[in-house]
Amino acid sequence: MTYNPFSLENKTILVTGASSGIGRATAIECSKMGAKVIITARNVERLQETFSQLKGEGHLQYIADLTLSEDIDGLINFIPNLDGLVNNAGIGYELSPALFIKEEKLDNIFKTNTFSPVLLTRSLIKKKKINKNASIVFSSSIGGVFTFATGNTLYGMTKAAIDSFMKYAAKEFAAKGIRCNSVNPGMIETPLIVGDSATEEDKIQDIAKYPLKRYGKPEDVAYAVIYLLSDASRWVTGSNLVIDGGYTLI
Repeated sequence: MTYNPFSLENKTILVTGASSGIGRATAIECSKMGAKVIITARNVERLQETFSQLKGEGHLQYIADLTLSEDIDGLINFIPNLDGLVNNAGIGYELSPALFIKEEKLDNIFKTNTFSPVLLTRSLIKKKKINKNASIVFSSSIGGVFTFATGNTLYGMTKAAIDSFMKYAAKEFAAKGIRCNSVNPGMIETPLIVGDSATEEDKIQDIAKYPLKRYGKPEDVAYAVIYLLSDASRWVTGSNLVIDGGYTLI
């Protein structure tokens, strides 16, 4: 067998939010790298579509709304021990100035983007479902962490919070040999940006701000996640991996 430090052979990986976008691409690419993949999301049909594209055998799927504690408990009872966890499930909102933030939307987006991955990670660790030398990857963003676009307050706050949690977790879980890192993409071509309020002209002008002159693709992020899950990154923890086509160079 050809030596490959990026291989995920003999690793069991849980990917949340795997029904579309970055989560789907990550699950599929992890399966191509030899991992046994467990996928979860809320939408039955879309999750099944992801499941049908996984390569290899032994994969599992579980329908769950991770904003519900009973669904988190059900998922944890369902899965075997993990060598990797990709906390990817998340939602976005239309742009809104800080002065017009509504409490209902604030509560909803934090439950999904921040509280759910924090509580899932906590429960997996407490119930000893994360193996020693495992890797936890959080899907974050450059928004709210490295860039602060007007109107992106709601989404950006959730990502700043999850990045902060990642660093605390990396420090605390290091004693268990568990690594924690985040991927911080720029704009990625996923369903989250389809149907937004921006016009085609707006998008063309926005793409022009990226030195590589395009938005990212889900696979661009998935490959970075694989690096962080693999033994190739075994001395990397507490890091933010920026994947933004050079946007933050501006």
